[in-house]
Amino acid sequence: MKILVPVKRVVDYNVRVRVKADGSGLDIANAKMSMNPFDEIAVEEAVRLKEAGVASEVIAVSAGITNCQDTLRTALALGADRAILVDTGEMRGAELQPLAVAKLLQALCMKEQPQIVLCGKQAIDDDANQTGQMLAGLMNWPQATFASKVVVAADKSHATVTREVDGGTETLEVSLPAVVTADLRLNEPRYATLPNIMKAKKKPLEIVTPEALGVDIAARLTTLKVAEPGKRAAGVRVADVNELVARLKKDGVIA
Repeated sequence: MKILVPVKRVVDYNVRVRVKADGSGLDIANAKMSMNPFDEIAVEEAVRLKEAGVASEVIAVSAGITNCQDTLRTALALGADRAILVDTGEMRGAELQPLAVAKLLQALCMKEQPQIVLCGKQAIDDDANQTGQMLAGLMNWPQATFASKVVVAADKSHATVTREVDGGTETLEVSLPAVVTADLRLNEPRYATLPNIMKAKKKPLEIVTPEALGVDIAARLTTLKVAEPGKRAAGVRVADVNELVARLKKDGVIA
């Protein structure tokens, strides 16, 4: 059984990003980049399924510029067997949108025929939370999002997924192949050891282009302006509850 794990190269979560002076986007020049944390959780879960004898191969996939190879090598060091980079070019990589990524993954799914696509629930740069759902729709596969536990049946015909919802948790049974998106509490990713980092350099990494996959990655959305959040206003001290209620009514917080 194959598991396909999409991974994204994003600005490291410890870095404070800045908006460009012209408001056209974020200034990520010389910023530290790393694997999207939710995708790292997805890689860990896929590797655990392989170690448990459920999966036979874990394939890491990324789409973007050439530097995304570093992210794929990290996935290989964590235990993935091979990697595929969809090289979108230096200019187009910054404009890659969820629908385009979903279409690229659809083409790779048609080629690789995985039984599970296990991806992070969202990327921490755009917080779109769209790619997994769009891929499931394009492939006409069942989906289980925000997974906190994944159990694959012995016959590998279906999987039981515990997912986090507003009211707590719910358990779904999905037939395979399916798309599963990983939530924060699914697992705690391992650290890549030095021997595994060295071994990752010898693992196969295939590079393809969107044109070779027959996918149009043109942007469908246009960003008009990017701005930093407004600074938080100073707090106000009130004497009692009555004054608090009056102030909330005045500010339109309550009716």
